[in-house]
Amino acid sequence: MIDHVHDLAAVREATDRLLSAIGDLDNAAVAEPSRLPGWTRGHVLAHLARNADALVNVLEGRPMYVSGEARDADIERDAPRPLEVQLADLRDSSARFLRTADVPADWSRTIEMRNGVTDSAARVPFRRLIEVELHHVDLGIGYELTDLPEEFTAREIDFLSERFTGNPGVPALRLKATGGNGGKQWSTGRLEGEPVSVSGPPAALMGWLAGRCDGSDLETGGAPLPALPPL
Repeated sequence: MIDHVHDLAAVREATDRLLSAIGDLDNAAVAEPSRLPGWTRGHVLAHLARNADALVNVLEGRPMYVSGEARDADIERDAPRPLEVQLADLRDSSARFLRTADVPADWSRTIEMRNGVTDSAARVPFRRLIEVELHHVDLGIGYELTDLPEEFTAREIDFLSERFTGNPGVPALRLKATGGNGGKQWSTGRLEGEPVSVSGPPAALMGWLAGRCDGSDLETGGAPLPALPPL
């Protein structure tokens, strides 16, 4: 059972944390490269603002984006803006999302994301939380995978494991967390074949699944660490 109220509270906390961190930047820092190839920090901030508006569209029954091309063009348009404008836009768009999500609704209904992906409306707040938390890390301003809340990390591994399950481009995998979430296991990837065992700290597992680290902190018992398709 997805607790969307709990997740909305987590989105508020994560957004406040992000906005506070961004407030310590300057215009030069916003124009510097982020950890995402080809994107400056301004691109990341523009994407976060436009994603909030896109999720409002989803909750209100409209297409998430007019088109993939329009989505990319909006990010490119907004990326060069100065810090003050970026900060105001992200604050306002985040508030619009939270106001929309606070409206009483049927949270069991099916919504449509990009590329025909469908999901329960109740998972939309967690999807927004993923955007806020991971892109905070992508900014490269001192917030790391190991700083993410443990609950979020474990749930994101759940989410990504589910996403990769049955994917023919991912070999059968058995994931095991060590350390803080030690003992928890997930199965993902192809449904046939002997699974490759991959173990390590939850943050390293999640970072590898999400394409945020190379998996060098993970153990495979001597087997090669499989390459994962981009998200």
